Amino acid sequence: MRARARLLSVLVMLATGAVGVISSTQTWLTVVLDDGAQHELAVSGAAALPVLAPLSLAVLALGGALSIVGRVLRYVFGALAVVIGVVLFALTWPIAIAHPVTAVASVVTEATGIAGIQAIADLVADIAATPWPVVSLVAWCVLIAAGVFTLATAHTWAATGRRYDTAADHSAAAPTAAAGSRPHDAIDDWDDLSRGDDPTT
Repeated sequence: MRARARLLSVLVMLATGAVGVISSTQTWLTVVLDDGAQHELAVSGAAALPVLAPLSLAVLALGGALSIVGRVLRYVFGALAVVIGVVLFALTWPIAIAHPVTAVASVVTEATGIAGIQAIADLVADIAATPWPVVSLVAWCVLIAAGVFTLATAHTWAATGRRYDTAADHSAAAPTAAAGSRPHDAIDDWDDLSRGDDPTT
C-alpha cells in the first residue's frame, strides 16, 4: 500500500503536468474579427494563459522529485501541488467559461497591430472555445486531489533508499563474519598493528 500510494501520487502529478504542457501548445480559443473579411485567429493555451507552460513544467518536476524525496519534502511538494492546481484552476476557469478578450488580446495585437483592450474588443466579433480549456480544468482538479492525497499519505511511505542501506550493511558485515570464521594469521597481525593494537597481547 505504501509503494502504491507513492507511485499513484507520482504518476498523477506527471500525467497532469504532461496534460498542461500539451494543452499549452493546442488551440484554446478561436477569434473571429469584425474586419469585413471575418478573419479567424487561433489562440493557443500558452497565448491565452502565459503561465500555463511554466507551471505545468513545475508540476512535472514535482512529480519526478516526489519519487525520491524524504518525508518533509513530501509534504512540501504535496502542498505545492495543491497551490499550483488551485492557481491554474482559478486562471483557466474564466477562459473556459467566459472567453474574455484579455485571453486573446496578444494574438489579435500580433495579427492586426491594434493594441488596447477596448480597441481589441471593438474588433472582435466572436470568441469560441475548444475542448482544451475544459480538459485542463479537469486536469487541475485531479492535480489538487493528488496533492491532498500526498499530504494525507506521505507519512506512510517507506523511506527512500532503505533497501540500499540494508544491502550495504549486509555487505559490510560479511567481511567481519568471514574474518571471525578463520584462524588469526600474520596478515591479521599486520592489520592489528596498522590500527594501533599490539598483536602480542
